[in-house]
Amino acid sequence: MTAEDRTLEVPPSKPAQTSVPVHPLLAERWSPRALDPETTVTDEQFTALFEAARWAPSWGNTQPARYIAARRGEPTFDRIHGTLSRGNKGWTSSAAALAIGVTRVVDEDGEPMPYGEYGLALATENLVLQAVAEGLCAHQMAGFDRDAARAEFGIPAEFEPMVAIAVGGLGSLAGMPERLQEKELRPRTRLPLSELVFTDSWGTPRF
Repeated sequence: MTAEDRTLEVPPSKPAQTSVPVHPLLAERWSPRALDPETTVTDEQFTALFEAARWAPSWGNTQPARYIAARRGEPTFDRIHGTLSRGNKGWTSSAAALAIGVTRVVDEDGEPMPYGEYGLALATENLVLQAVAEGLCAHQMAGFDRDAARAEFGIPAEFEPMVAIAVGGLGSLAGMPERLQEKELRPRTRLPLSELVFTDSWGTPRF
């Protein structure tokens, strides 16, 4: 490792700079791309990710979230990887596991499923936070080919693939393109609460 590489190591933690303390699982969650190709996910850890997703709230307990998932070294991992965008393929091969989150969009009566995307989002956030609790990290991606995923895995018409997820351990910036290195080192930022939470009337900050 060169001296330059040592100065560009991924921060072991990028805690959120919050106005008041929040739970460490929330403060420590971030979405690195620099993943360790040696990290593996145990059977119990892998199951726990989706057990956490299973217990997410959903509208009317309809539970619209479904996943296609595999660990590195399994054939399905490579099939999921093949549906990712070119930019995401470059770093996700080092993930310990990959998944595609799918939501039900039509109910058993053929009617549109209310809040299906919302339900998948809640379930996937549970999955991500469970990954943090396991000492892992997770990165959610919009950059994948939905049609390719549907064809590759025979996803029925009443379901819609919505998100791809990489889970793994924090790795090194070595070998990553400069543009991705910059993203890994960039401080985490969010809009202030004054722009997000209102009272009395729209635009009047509550905090």
